[in-house]
Amino acid sequence: MKNETKVERKSDRELVVTRTFDAPARIVFDAWTKPELLKRWWAPKTFGIEMLACEVDARTGGKYRMVFTFTGKDMKPMEFFGKYIEVTPCSRLVWTNEEGVDGAVTTTTFEEKDGKTLVTVSDLYPSKEALDAQIASGATGGACETHQQLDELLVTLK
Repeated sequence: MKNETKVERKSDRELVVTRTFDAPARIVFDAWTKPELLKRWWAPKTFGIEMLACEVDARTGGKYRMVFTFTGKDMKPMEFFGKYIEVTPCSRLVWTNEEGVDGAVTTTTFEEKDGKTLVTVSDLYPSKEALDAQIASGATGGACETHQQLDELLVTLK
């Protein structure tokens, strides 16, 4: 049976995405923290987005930066960046999203059981309006596809 990605608004300010992956936490964690792996799954392919740059210093106090472009469109590249507030290898990542004033703080946990890993991603926005704007823009709509892409990548890393 295929693992399902669940997206749920938990409150006025919090959006939570969960999915179980058929891989140990250390491998799933690597896919979230190593640039060469992030490039292979992070951007939803059907959105026509390509990752141009990916820099990750996954340690408490470290920074990240990702640059995306829309393939075949004459648009300015989008840049996402922030810093890691907390990094506990193979179990927890907390980072800021500093590309705008309404950026969320993202907490991602990795819970392994019987060789499978439950990943929970919680985005906490500064206001109800900030989360509403993210949902309205469609920016939160790629989670199911990116998690499927991650699932496909993990099969190759076991």
